[in-house]
Amino acid sequence: MPTLRIALAQVNSTVGDIRGNAASVRRWSREAADAGAHLVAFPEMMLTGYPIEDLVFRNSFVEASRSALRALAADLAADGLGELAVVVGYVDADGPPAISADAVPGSGRRDASALLHRGEVVATYYKHHLPNYGVFDENRYFEPGDTLTVVRLGTADVALTVCEDIWQAGGPFTAARRAGVGLVVNINASPYELNKDDVRLALVQRRAVEAGAAVAFVNMIGGQDELVFDGDSMIVSASGELLARTGQFAEALLVHDLDLPEATDTPPAAEHGDGMRISRVVTAGDLAALTDRREGGIADRVSDEEEIWSALVLGLHDYVNKNGFRSVVFGLSGGIDSAVVAAIAVDALGPERVVGVSLPSGFSSDHSKDDAADLAKRTGLDYRTEPIQAMVDGFLANMSLSGLAVENLQARVRGVILMALSNQEGHLVLTTGNKSELAVGYSTLYGDSVGGFNPLKDVPKTMVWQLARWRNTRPGTPPIPENSITKAPSAELRPDQKDSDSLPDYEILDPIIKGYVDQDLGRDQLVAAGNDPALVDRTLRMIDLAEYKRRQSAPGTKISGKAFGRDRRLPITNLFREGQAV
Repeated sequence: MPTLRIALAQVNSTVGDIRGNAASVRRWSREAADAGAHLVAFPEMMLTGYPIEDLVFRNSFVEASRSALRALAADLAADGLGELAVVVGYVDADGPPAISADAVPGSGRRDASALLHRGEVVATYYKHHLPNYGVFDENRYFEPGDTLTVVRLGTADVALTVCEDIWQAGGPFTAARRAGVGLVVNINASPYELNKDDVRLALVQRRAVEAGAAVAFVNMIGGQDELVFDGDSMIVSASGELLARTGQFAEALLVHDLDLPEATDTPPAAEHGDGMRISRVVTAGDLAALTDRREGGIADRVSDEEEIWSALVLGLHDYVNKNGFRSVVFGLSGGIDSAVVAAIAVDALGPERVVGVSLPSGFSSDHSKDDAADLAKRTGLDYRTEPIQAMVDGFLANMSLSGLAVENLQARVRGVILMALSNQEGHLVLTTGNKSELAVGYSTLYGDSVGGFNPLKDVPKTMVWQLARWRNTRPGTPPIPENSITKAPSAELRPDQKDSDSLPDYEILDPIIKGYVDQDLGRDQLVAAGNDPALVDRTLRMIDLAEYKRRQSAPGTKISGKAFGRDRRLPITNLFREGQAV
């Protein structure tokens, strides 16, 4: 029974940084080789980053990926790593894209995996199952593969698969059983959402049993626009036993020894509905003898609050750094939302790269100004005060405005100041609205919605409070003043204003939003769940009418099953209303 020492490189790639991503593969491959690994696997589309979206239609981009793959194989050998088998994801093509007038059925762009060994690309595999739901549009971009690639390393047979192949029954994993492999390597770019780690474990276990083989599941980490990837790489035995698992939201190399069945040359069984051919590749040389035993270990799981906080911190960190911003700026009001954004920003970037600006008007309370100053002292961020009342008065001296127009004017003056500081000093402006406010349109367009990134875009208001309380329990000075957590939320745009003047209590509102937005429940289902019919009608109308605002909102980290943005796409012009007569 051969023993294969496998390394899973849970690493952070950047879309379009092909040279930097290749350098990362070389660096982590060196670490894997130093650990005595026979094989190291990197995430899906490691060379190009993921998702590449419409970059896939550029011939220049595809050729850059393919050229980099060949160069990487040679570079690994030049680094003295030629005996290490390296599995890496990239984009390939065997024809024009499917949207092209020159498209040829059965060929096109490919989401691919390659095995590099002794300076050569010795095997390739094309992703079979292409997701086309939620944040994924892979039927738009790629053509599915129809062949399972099986590579013999020493006397062990290893099958190559990619991401969605493990999320659907049949296809590659059924073919892997037919091929009699000992291990299936599955490389992933699986985005984070709350509690997805629980779903993944059960899924990998099912596929291991389906294939009758051990499964090595490696996932990327890092932020890419709205998406954040959490890692959670793992190895499961053929019987479904969890053998090794990484933590989340950090780069890691998981090294583990697997005892695999001896490969045979028995022809595969007849096809059993998996619809796949089997291609076999034999690598040269034997596996290096091992003198010790490596166990990867199983990392502890963390609380929901820590999971979400880690996702928000990593999402902001990578958005700022990968896009070349040196710092961030935002309005620091003393309220709960801006306080939580401040704490996330300081954790992500350090206080020296965070600017919080108090923008008091004539309606700003003393306690809000005090709470903002207190948070700045607790966190050490760069704190400034820019009163807005004189600027508002200048507008009002030249325009006849009243009521809501005056409230929105204050928000827009604040937005102008923040954007001016951004232009003057090079900061990225963060907006601080939460998912509940975005859902019902409780924000001022070009005012408090101004910003290039929104850390709380997918965080309901009730969860904002929950995160604040959790963060204050961590070691060190609690960053968020208790008064910011306990006081009633208010926009403070008119005397004695409270959110509850315009909105239901968030404890009632958030479940309705979740049902309608995240779960696509209709009016009758929401009422049947125990919600007041009049409140449901009012809430759904607010959500529907705010679509045009959300279409203009800044990107923000996705943490739920359905965030506003790429995985919820509704027409702005839409006269259908829940509960109306048809």
